[in-house]
Amino acid sequence: MSLQLAWNNEQENFQISDELIALLEAILQKAGEAEGVSDGEVDLTFVDDEQIHQLNREYRGIDRPTDVLSFAMNEITNDELEIIYELEEDDASGGIPNVLGDIIISVPRAKLQSEEYGHSLERELGFLFVHGFLHLLGYDHQDEASEAEMMGKQEAVLAEVGLTR
Repeated sequence: MSLQLAWNNEQENFQISDELIALLEAILQKAGEAEGVSDGEVDLTFVDDEQIHQLNREYRGIDRPTDVLSFAMNEITNDELEIIYELEEDDASGGIPNVLGDIIISVPRAKLQSEEYGHSLERELGFLFVHGFLHLLGYDHQDEASEAEMMGKQEAVLAEVGLTR
């Protein structure tokens, strides 16, 4: 298996082009290489502000829209049981994919932010995607040091695919 992107478009205001998906796949590969992640699946869903607002309220208790949400599948808290899969030796498909998690991006919010920051929608979507990916791997930005680390990693990946400010 390799690092794979599965995506879904649940919003109707902006077209999601094949070129954008190819760019996001390149970002995923570069970010995976930088973090030593070579196998797994990332599920990406494009939504509108209303959908992300509902998810933000339901899962984070924050009653407003946001730009990106990440739901890591490999996090285990003290209250959860670890699920262990046993695969048959002759399973030629490689078994159950290692789903790293879900990233949900509000395209209208990304569009607004791209205009505010004066860069392309592609750059903003790329930024939000790599930001979400790093969250799936356990990175956070609760203090200045962790935010600086995360920002540095994001900008390095985006520079590798030509999405500079």
